[in-house]
Parts: sequence; C-alpha cells; structure tokens
Amino acid sequence: MTSSTPTIGRPPQVAANSKGLRLDPQGLLDVTGPVDPEPLRAMAGRSVLHAGDFDRATVVELAKLAALLETQDVEGSKPLDGKIVITAFFEASTRTRLSFESAVLRLDGKVLSVPDGQVTGIAKGESLADIGEMFNTYGDLVVVRHPDTESIHELGRNLMVPLVNAGNGSGQHPSQALLDWYTLLKWRPSLALPEVPESDRIELGIIGTPGSMRAVKSFVRMALLFPRAIRRITIVSELVDPVGLDLGVAVERAPIEVRSTNDVTEVLGDLDVIYMNSIALLGDSYRQLDSRYRLSSSSPFRDGAVIMHPLARRDELATDLDDTDRNLYFAQAASAVFSRQALLVSALGRLGRVPGVG
Repeated sequence: MTSSTPTIGRPPQVAANSKGLRLDPQGLLDVTGPVDPEPLRAMAGRSVLHAGDFDRATVVELAKLAALLETQDVEGSKPLDGKIVITAFFEASTRTRLSFESAVLRLDGKVLSVPDGQVTGIAKGESLADIGEMFNTYGDLVVVRHPDTESIHELGRNLMVPLVNAGNGSGQHPSQALLDWYTLLKWRPSLALPEVPESDRIELGIIGTPGSMRAVKSFVRMALLFPRAIRRITIVSELVDPVGLDLGVAVERAPIEVRSTNDVTEVLGDLDVIYMNSIALLGDSYRQLDSRYRLSSSSPFRDGAVIMHPLARRDELATDLDDTDRNLYFAQAASAVFSRQALLVSALGRLGRVPGVG
C-alpha cells in the first residue's frame, strides 16, 4: 500500500521520506495480524552477528513489531528506560550509527557513542578483546561496526552483553537486512504470509557482488528464508563467482532458483525488485560497480518494478529516479529507526513495555 502523504495519526516523531514511494506500515499488520511475541522473546540476551541467525518467523515478527512501533506513539511507555546502548563505530557511518542512536533515544534509552575508533584505546594498540571486557560494565548492549571481518569475534571474546553486528568488513550486516525486509514486507505485505499467492510472488534481482558486499550478502541470505515469496533470484555481477564460499553453500541448499549473469539489460525486464549497491570490498581496497550497471529512469524496467539500495550511492543510481514510484530506497532508509527499535527491544528483553504486544 502506498500513499502520497504520511499516514494520518502517525506519532509526531515519524519523518516520511521526501520522495519516491511512501509505505503504510498498517497494511502489514492488517494482512498478517497481531505480533506473535514468542519468536521475539527468544531473542532476549542474544547477539545478532549474521543474517543466518534468523529464521523466517523471527524476521516476520520483527517486521510486524517495527510496524507496530511505527504506527503507535510508544514513547510514553519508555520501553528502553534504564538501558544503555553502546554504539562503537570503528569505520565511517552515517545512516547506521544515527538510526541506531535515534532508535534508542526515541524509546527513552541512553547512548554511549564511539563515532571514531581512533578516539579509543585502539590508537594506543589496545586489543578489541580488552575493549569488549570494558564494555561489559559500561552498557547493556553493544552495536559495532569495524572494517576487519574478524572484529566481531575478537570483540566478543570477553563480551557478556549482547552484540549487534553493524557491519564487519566484507562479512555481514544483519540489521540492514532486517530493515530491507521490513521495507519489502510493507511494500507487499502478502510476502509475509505462509502461503503467498502466485500473482504476488516476486522476481528478485541483485546488482552487485554479494560475496564482497556485506549488505547485499546479508540481504540475499535473508531472502533465502522466503522461498514461497520469491520465484527466482538473479545476480548481476561482473565476477564469475559473485556469491563466494559462505553464501554459496546457503544458495546451493536453498529451494529458490538462483541464476547469474553479467548483462543487466538482458534480465532487467524480468525483475520486480532490484537490490543494488555500489561498493565492494576486494582485498584491502574498495571497488565501485562498473558503469554498465548504472540505472536511470530510461532503463528498461518491468512495469511496477522497484529499486532498493542501502545507500550511500554513487553514479550507479541516477537521481532522476528519486521522484518516481521506482524509488523504494528512500522508504528503505526511513524504515531503519523502527526496524532497529524492534531489534533492540527484543534483544534487551523489553517486549512487555510495548503497548499492543501480548
């Protein structure tokens, strides 16, 4: 369900995206029913390191909880009152760090922020394991981003509070995948049903290299949980093996057809949803998508097709798409606070403080 203006009655803190599709979260609740708290209670005290940490039921219920948080004014119930979340970002971030911090503060929690790893003991040679030990006393949950893929394991060696991986090198970005799927389920709520009508199932396209793009890797890994919602996944990449070993095993086992090509024009007309990203981590350097994969309003899209992008973008996604109904990427960014609120409330065991959750 889409609308040209923000839904009447939304709480005052909601800021709708300025351009592109605007999604009504109530549609997801109308189609799927009330939140089932049982899968979410099982998350209390758990770390979230990998998109593979989730099953389908938990993803759907987290999306429904996010919709509930988006449609109701829950600030008065102060779900995170008394909780401290540490956001430790050893790699540059705008959307991820600020959306996590906004999610905490809007639910009356408190934030301790490390916006730059060089202001920590890392600059003196301190180990991540020792920093994790310190975090046990300072906060109730840690959100970390780091350019080293092994960082979450090193930090977690001594950490006793839940750890949320907000991006580890070319590894994973599970909270990004959660907000991506929250966005998709708001866009087409029937995708959350146990049995999806054939007419509502989607052809999903991936433009990028999941094996070296953490947001894309996590999105695809989570997509494999929805075989009844996806007819086929097409990966468009210049690499012969775009999925890599980690994701490749999951793809081989999944009951979804996955195909690869290096020609976007050959398959673009088949795709209902196009998920793209621009930056791949290859070795010790970052590499952009080839210019031949650039999308613009003149690209030969299928009728009704939408585009997702975790942002930040470069030249691969033309700004002339921003004012069109293909733009799902701004609604995707607008979903971040609510999706991360749902994740934090569940991991911190505060479901009972959210009105409307049994």
